[in-house]
Amino acid sequence: QVQLVESGGGSVQAGGSLRLSCAGSTFTADNRCRAWFRQAPEKEREFIAAIFTGNSNTYYANSVKGRFTISQDNAKNTVYLQMNSLKPEDSAMYYCAAKSICSTNTFVGRDYNYWGQGTQVTVSS
Repeated sequence: QVQLVESGGGSVQAGGSLRLSCAGSTFTADNRCRAWFRQAPEKEREFIAAIFTGNSNTYYANSVKGRFTISQDNAKNTVYLQMNSLKPEDSAMYYCAAKSICSTNTFVGRDYNYWGQGTQVTVSS
């Protein structure tokens, strides 16, 4: 069973930065694609970014391109989401997810097999 644990959320003012971490089981065939999703109250879950830890290919939602960066640390089995220039509309619960490959259904949450518990990000104006 793959376990994913998010950390790094918090409250920040608009324009600020946060770095989220997703620590988990060793990168193996069924969880090499690690992604971040978010969900705000009364809104649909939204794909943010993904990284295929096998070759470090990355994928981003248009809404965060240029502001957010996803990266990996293989030694720590950890994926990071660096969030810069935060906006109030970035406020949400952020979830880490994993599946075997990223190249298909990258943006589709139901395609991911493993999920963390989430970490809250609040951006004030």
